[in-house]
Amino acid sequence: MSVSANQQRLVMNLWPTYRFAGIRIERIAPDWTAVDVRLRVRGLARNAVGTAFGGSLFAMGDPFLMLMAMRQLGPDYVVWDKQASIDFVKPGRGTVRGHFRLGADDVEAMRKATADGDKHLPWFEDVLVDESGEVVARLRRQLYVRRKR
Repeated sequence: MSVSANQQRLVMNLWPTYRFAGIRIERIAPDWTAVDVRLRVRGLARNAVGTAFGGSLFAMGDPFLMLMAMRQLGPDYVVWDKQASIDFVKPGRGTVRGHFRLGADDVEAMRKATADGDKHLPWFEDVLVDESGEVVARLRRQLYVRRKR
């Protein structure tokens, strides 16, 4: 885990899955508490009706919660994505943004819930918004968190 947040951002922006989907990671906080992502809906990033591909909207939030938890908890923890769902609220047009946060309170709750060696399955909800701030999609993710044996 010696890669800095900014180095991780640069590498992920070159990753073909994000690059060809039009997804851009704008910022990863140095302490891994926040990630800001955008999707410009144009060209190949549009579906047959001219709006954002649902899979691209889903991919905007895919690894970030898990990565933020891994980095904040450190190497003594196992962290995996367990479940995820998306609720498409309205068509994505223009630029769609996601602002993902995992604060110290969330991480402390994970530490407490796993202190005895049990797994913890917390849920998190985020939204993707368009340029006017209207919700395009709601993302729900569940993490699997456990201290390493």
